[in-house]
Amino acid sequence: MPRIRQADVEEVKARTNIADIIGERVALKSAGVGSLKGLCPFHDERSPSFNVRPSQGFYHCFGCGESGDVYTFLQQMDHMTFAESVERVAQRIGFTLHYEEGGGPAPETSGRARLFAANTAAAEFFREQLMTPDAEAARAFLGGRGFDPGAAAHFGVGYAPRGWDGLLKALSAQGFTRDELITAGLLSTNQRGGAYDRFRGRVVWPIRDVTGQTIGFGARKLYDEDQGPKYLNTPETPIYKKNQVLYGLDLAKRDISRGDPKRVVVVEGYTDVMACHLAGITTAVATCGTAFGSEHITMLRRVMGDDSATGEVIFTFDGDEAGQKAALRAFAEADRFSAQTFVAVAPDGLDPCDLRLQRGDAAVRGLLDHRAPMFEFVIDRKLSGFPLSTVEGRVGALRAAAPIVAEIRDRLLRPGYERVLAQRLGMDPTDVHREVEQAARGGSRQERRQSASAGAQAASPAATLSALPPTTDVAIERDALTGILQYGHRIDPTILQRTLATEFRTPALEAVRVAVAGVDRTRPGWGQAAIDALPPALRQLGGEVLVRDFPARDEEHAAVSANALCRRIIVRALDGEKSELLGAVQRVPPESDEGRAVRMRLRDLDAERQRLVGE
Repeated sequence: MPRIRQADVEEVKARTNIADIIGERVALKSAGVGSLKGLCPFHDERSPSFNVRPSQGFYHCFGCGESGDVYTFLQQMDHMTFAESVERVAQRIGFTLHYEEGGGPAPETSGRARLFAANTAAAEFFREQLMTPDAEAARAFLGGRGFDPGAAAHFGVGYAPRGWDGLLKALSAQGFTRDELITAGLLSTNQRGGAYDRFRGRVVWPIRDVTGQTIGFGARKLYDEDQGPKYLNTPETPIYKKNQVLYGLDLAKRDISRGDPKRVVVVEGYTDVMACHLAGITTAVATCGTAFGSEHITMLRRVMGDDSATGEVIFTFDGDEAGQKAALRAFAEADRFSAQTFVAVAPDGLDPCDLRLQRGDAAVRGLLDHRAPMFEFVIDRKLSGFPLSTVEGRVGALRAAAPIVAEIRDRLLRPGYERVLAQRLGMDPTDVHREVEQAARGGSRQERRQSASAGAQAASPAATLSALPPTTDVAIERDALTGILQYGHRIDPTILQRTLATEFRTPALEAVRVAVAGVDRTRPGWGQAAIDALPPALRQLGGEVLVRDFPARDEEHAAVSANALCRRIIVRALDGEKSELLGAVQRVPPESDEGRAVRMRLRDLDAERQRLVGE
């Protein structure tokens, strides 16, 4: 089987800034000289512990221990093979790969690259069809919703023709097989095994992942004879998981991450996203045929980098019963945001698209000015189901709303909402507080979730920096290794070689030293190669050493500090040897050959130490 030439693998990695790749999924902030930090994409966390070192092409999470290079990241995030990850990065930078054993591209292994390519080709086919005479109904629909051709082009909107095999023929002519198109969700099959276009006679929106790759489609029917649902989405495929994608996030992510405060607006449909963006709310996103859930929260938190409470997530819901139910579902997850959560309901219950049509762009922007805190909104919806003019109705309302207030984890917010509830009901705040405390003692959903998952998340502890004893030796060795891994190219070669040849006193850090000493440090990515050479139980420790903050004002001071740390390691070894020799002086005759050799070595040690200290 053809393999990518190893020299090309290393060259592509050397030419790629890992922060650019990771930055498409995670909001990264400066975390010291040469270091970036964000919320980990591999586990849920509220404070950022995911570190990226662009100069080393390496990332490491101090929370879950995940680490690796740009290829590892793509393999983990997109479930790619190694070869596919190399090909993805090479394509991104315009690098032509060479293959061993024949020179042609390697055959597909998982087929994921073919699925991405099929969806990209389908998106182009649908866009072209929107300009055909058969698409008059689609163009009329878009125009009636306030979207001109420029808006359609910006969002990649297209048209699926009414025939049964238009897409099948077009993509088959491009070399895609029937099985590939079925796996991609572009074709459906009948009971006799025949294949036909899944989307027919519909307006089609491409659904893209956060990097902008098309992974599926959403389609709205146009014709009365269409017996299918009003909206039809791509089914679950190896690359499309509806609970892991937000429509419009690829367009919104830049403005979300740069906002001050960071703000996300969650709407309910494709046309609502379009309307918001065209009205100037360029941070709007929507779910794709599923309720807003925990995985959507995880995605948004990575983009927002919400390690503070300054961000805002605003949900827009219809004012009808379905909209209220959607708000309650969102509330069940909203406490997992660090950001503040709000609800905005348009006048007369209009969705953003209808609001824009009837009242213009300014009305859509003004919708956000009338947002209400999520807790307040949900409390009011709960109370609306009770006759508050009667004692029985107020008591029932209190018992229904108290668990909502009890869900509030912020101990500063909860008393305030207890007072809000007491005012809404006209009841004694003491009675309300008592009922909320009783509901809280029953345990919140979040606490039950955490309790149930605590055992599953427990694992045998691996070696970590925090587990090492807080001794001077540990500090010197840890800092020296970090300096070597991050600024080895700025350390005097002789000093570096001597440091790596000097045994460390901390066993775990000694293993890291041995690994670093054993790799070819002239090759790109040698830092990660050293970490990979460690035993599995020590790789997390090695990753932490590689990406941890190195205290220095800038690169120049970091290089000076790294050199000084290496000298301290060497001087420490010299002092240790001197101590042993001073003991030997007391045991051997001074005029013996051994005694003279000891004294000469002591003089050499003093001179060598003086040179190192004086440099």
